[in-house]
Amino acid sequence: MRMVMKKKMTFFLKCGILLLVLFCFCFFVVMPQYEGNYQAATQDKVRLLKQTKGPKIVLIGNSNLAFGIDSSLIEEAFGMPVINMGVHGGVGNAFNEQAALLNVDEGDLYIICHTNYDDADVIKNQKLAWITIENHPELYSFIRLKDWPGMIKAYPTYLRDCLVMWRTGTGNQETNDAYRRSAFNAYGDNYYPRPRQGEDIDFSPVTINHINAESAARLNALCDKLKAQGADMVIAAYPIAAYENAPTPEEYYEMGVEMSRALSCSVISDFRDYMYDTSYFYDSHSHLTDAGVRIRTQQLIADIRRYFEGESVYPR
Repeated sequence: MRMVMKKKMTFFLKCGILLLVLFCFCFFVVMPQYEGNYQAATQDKVRLLKQTKGPKIVLIGNSNLAFGIDSSLIEEAFGMPVINMGVHGGVGNAFNEQAALLNVDEGDLYIICHTNYDDADVIKNQKLAWITIENHPELYSFIRLKDWPGMIKAYPTYLRDCLVMWRTGTGNQETNDAYRRSAFNAYGDNYYPRPRQGEDIDFSPVTINHINAESAARLNALCDKLKAQGADMVIAAYPIAAYENAPTPEEYYEMGVEMSRALSCSVISDFRDYMYDTSYFYDSHSHLTDAGVRIRTQQLIADIRRYFEGESVYPR
């Protein structure tokens, strides 16, 4: 009996050692393979955010920020460092919001700017989340405990693609367009030249997105955490294409009123002010041309200034 137990223990020990070797090989040799990817800019943004002392302005959201803000103008207007954390909406709002907890200083202003507020409080694309965090421990705080089962399920697909790129030597490369790590400047803005509108933009996703209970509860909890550390949080508007079948300005105002009532933080933007002609959109319904970026940034500066002066947009 003792001999049988000893054999079993030896077997399990060998299996454990084998799994550890495989893990180390995957984690330290095969990964990462997306260092030149657009999502890899998250590493640089996180490093910038952690190194910047407050009070500071931190923009939290998806690519509507990456392709829609000139942070230098905001910094000049308020004399506060600005970090644009916007990257990809495919990971989901909850994932992107985790950046707001990385380096909170008293007097910070966190501006949340999603393009929808009716999410299901989940990571939308777990593989994309793996592409973002890879083997960088400093990014693992973006994954909440409740998100890990889905992340573990998606890991084999991500790892398979990594193995292919590692074997063929095609990993960690950049493209020649805006969707690459080096297309971001020192503020976290995507500065790839966008002088004019692209072709075949689908504006049909431009709709009213009513805030749901899950999103409101998560944002209110985030606001409470930031306030407890002496920081402030507000909601600002995203770019809205005023195309033929777009909702009316009145509908967008009512959406803002609804959000203001559901959230404990201030909604500082009148969404009607962010309705722009389609010629200001670059390659999607939320990415702006260079001219669109200037207009949107100036409007956001006006919104922040109005908020600092104690004025409100919506009845509370």
